[in-house]
Amino acid sequence: MPKITFIDAQGESRTVEGETGSTVMEVAVRNAIPGIEAECGGACACATCHVYVDDAWAAKTGHPESMEEDMLDFAFDVRPTSRLSCQIRVKDDLDGLIVRTPARQG
Repeated sequence: MPKITFIDAQGESRTVEGETGSTVMEVAVRNAIPGIEAECGGACACATCHVYVDDAWAAKTGHPESMEEDMLDFAFDVRPTSRLSCQIRVKDDLDGLIVRTPARQG
């Protein structure tokens, strides 16, 4: 199972295993990762699972589709590598993925 590291705004790091085929948001919720609220349950209808993908992983996770970009307009402190974690599918080649959570969710 691919490992994903979540780093919060204070720099605390948590590495968990993610099931292939699930989303990064689902992995976060299952592992009680602080900073991922996931109010819409992964429907891409809010911005409360906003993360910053580490620069080294940005190409592998891809770019947001138009619906995700629209939702990111509601996120706090959007950056070039901002993504909604509900839109990042866990794959074997994402083993070692690093994402950071913002200081607050939008």
